[in-house]
Amino acid sequence: MARIDFHSHVSDKLLYCCRLSRKILASTHPQGLPRTIVITGGEQDLKGLDDLLWTFSKTDFLPHAWLHQEGAHETPILLVHHLSELDNQALAHQDVLLYLHMEVPLGLDALLERFPRWIEVVTTQENELKAGRERFKGYRALGHELHHFDQSKAAT
Repeated sequence: MARIDFHSHVSDKLLYCCRLSRKILASTHPQGLPRTIVITGGEQDLKGLDDLLWTFSKTDFLPHAWLHQEGAHETPILLVHHLSELDNQALAHQDVLLYLHMEVPLGLDALLERFPRWIEVVTTQENELKAGRERFKGYRALGHELHHFDQSKAAT
């Protein structure tokens, strides 16, 4: 079963994704492999994230690329609008999926087999919170290991 983490009540989704990506890349993979993060979301979110990953920190470099760009397969952070784009892609391995969409993806079972770690980022907007709660219930009903990190309680 996949481990699914929900990070809810996030005030700035894109900045949070940058910080989370930095933390994941700095951690050690259980099998000693290089970390691979696939980030999927709406077009506007991903374009904003593409810009922010270059500029959010003066001291960190978070190499990233769109899935179909040259050299993407050697890049630790991949931006993917539609998860169906991954169907025919032979990535060296899949490690972590950062999920920014509001709907449950098609082919969920296959995706959860492909990514042992799945992270959902949910903002403070009521429609995102409601959709996140529904996804959480659905994943729980499927028997997945769920963890919730409520950012409204985090130190500011």
